Amino acid sequence: MAFAVGIGLNLTFVAVEFTYGVIANSVALIADAGHNLSDVLGLVIAWIATVLTRRAPSSRYTYGLGGSSILAALFNAMLLLVAVGAIAWEAVLRLFHPEPVASGIVMIVAAVGIIVNGVTAALFASGRKGDLNIRGAFLHMIADAAVSAGVVVAGLVILYTGWLWLDPLTSLVIVAVIVWGTWSLLRDSLAMSVDAVPASIDPQTVRSYLASCAGVAAVHDLHIWPLSTTENALTAHLVFPAGHPGDEFLLTAATELRQRFGIGHTTLQIEISEQTACHLAPDHVV
Repeated sequence: MAFAVGIGLNLTFVAVEFTYGVIANSVALIADAGHNLSDVLGLVIAWIATVLTRRAPSSRYTYGLGGSSILAALFNAMLLLVAVGAIAWEAVLRLFHPEPVASGIVMIVAAVGIIVNGVTAALFASGRKGDLNIRGAFLHMIADAAVSAGVVVAGLVILYTGWLWLDPLTSLVIVAVIVWGTWSLLRDSLAMSVDAVPASIDPQTVRSYLASCAGVAAVHDLHIWPLSTTENALTAHLVFPAGHPGDEFLLTAATELRQRFGIGHTTLQIEISEQTACHLAPDHVV
């Protein structure tokens, strides 16, 4: 429900802000509309990820459809970089050829943006501690409110000073904020798409934990990868010279990996002889 309300509010505001940006001849408002649109897409992606993680696996998609959230994030990042490129180009042209700006309209619309983003942030405030996607949505909305506040200040300064160049300069600052956030989204989604170890997990710490478990003589073929933007998986071979440790060990290890590292899908292969490991492919972490 929070996602639906947040997306509806922000999508409506994006349309209003873009329209008045054209009317007021303000690239700062248009750029802020682009920034808000990026967060609408971010909310959609977070919502999709939340829905897809609840889909039951099938015989063909044995891990479910969570991986589509990674592809959506990658597409989102690429689309946004193209959009901000167009905004930046227009802003640079305006720097050399400033045009009159209806600063009053700019301030009013941006002020509405502060309210919309603040209300949306409040929708996600209660759940931000338990869900990474919700936390990201919350932080995005807070950042949006801050950017809108910057546009209000720029409009006020233009109103009293007549510095028309401040409007395109503000839009370039907003573009820089979008690129900063989008670049990390692009980097992370690209890494996820090639099954890199999630940035929130230190593979050496995971290896150390497994190696420290009672009875484990060696750990090899450790693999950690994202199943979606919210779920992670692990496979590893554990050498137990004394014999199989039993189901209780496997359950305890899986629980610890989930609670300590956020790895919800764990597969551990138990081996008795260390010689078996020596004949396998060289140890590596993916």
